[in-house]
Order: sequence, then C-alpha cells, then structure tokens
Amino acid sequence: MKVLMINGSPHPNGCVARALREMQAVFAEEGVESEIIQVGNKDIRGCIGCRRCKTIGKCVFNDLVNETAPKFEEADGLVVGSPVYYASANGTLISFLDRLFYSCGADKRMKVGAAVVSARRGGNTATFDVLNKYFTISEMPVASSQYWNQVHGYTAEDVEKDAEGLQTMRVLARNMAFLMKAIQLGKEQIGLPKREEKHSFTSFPDGL
Repeated sequence: MKVLMINGSPHPNGCVARALREMQAVFAEEGVESEIIQVGNKDIRGCIGCRRCKTIGKCVFNDLVNETAPKFEEADGLVVGSPVYYASANGTLISFLDRLFYSCGADKRMKVGAAVVSARRGGNTATFDVLNKYFTISEMPVASSQYWNQVHGYTAEDVEKDAEGLQTMRVLARNMAFLMKAIQLGKEQIGLPKREEKHSFTSFPDGL
C-alpha cells in the first residue's frame, strides 16, 4: 500500500513537515509506503478553466501537477498538509489541488484522504474544512483522528512540544492505514460500490 503526502508549506522542514514525518513513521510501522511531495515553495499557477485536460488527458500546464498525477493514480491514500494563511490554506497548494483533482482523470473512488493543518494559533478548522472538500467531492473516504488533524506552533521546534498534536498525527496515520487495508479487502471480497452514470449538471424548469 502507498500513501502520497503533499506538503503545502513553503518550508520543507517546517511545522507541516514535522507533522507529516510523525505520520510517516507510523506508516512505516504499518507496512505502508509513503512519499512526501514538496509543493508550497513551487511556482504553481491556478486553473484557467480551458478544459484541455479533458481531451489531452493531463493539464495543459506541464509542471509538478502532471508529475504528481500518476503517483496519485497509483496511491491508496492522499494526505494533504497546509499551513494556515488568513484562515485558509496556502494559495499555491490550492492552485495545485484544483488542477490535480480536475485534470487527473483516474478513478479516485475509495482512495483514503486526510487533511493536516498547522497554525500558530487560529484558523485551523476553517483550513481543515477547505481541504476536506477535495476528498468529499471525489468519493474519497476521509480518515479521522482523536481530534481535528492539526498541530500548533510557529516553528518545527514549537510543534515538537505539541504532544497532543503529534499524538493526533500518529492516531490519524494508524486509522488511515487500517481504513486503506480494510478497503483493499473489501475490493477483493465484494468489489467497489455500483457506479451510476453521472447525471448532467443541475438545471431547473423556467419559472421555478
């Protein structure tokens, strides 16, 4: 099994990285392979809505998004970590996720998703909510922990002192590993849920 971990912080050894490494150690114990992809310090432009990806099978902008897409397709789970900027996720990470989720046509159903958030003080839950929406529009089960998936601190050294936050990361990783393994068993024994043909965009009769 494999988990793809996205670091949306511009700091490869900062607070978010510390939280992700805590999860990585547990994944290793659980026999789950993991890879961290550094996103937050890259030059990632936003989606321009050209929809070329629907005909060429990848984003028209050939950058880290297209490099990550096949890894996302192969992974059993996705962890997305972000610092809090004005009570929301890093803008670079949002641009990356918008394009990755829209342009990657691979089946995302039953890949397990988890959001991880780091803040000095506030804005965690608002950011957490933003990130979880990528999973819940893609039929991806969301892994949870004993508390919201967050750590607190201004530096990685601060996060090191956040014993509750680091424990939350370890519990999250164990729960995520279990969920991925359980889903794999379910696929083998009963198969994926029946898939309906996707309905056209919602429309309403005139006058209503």
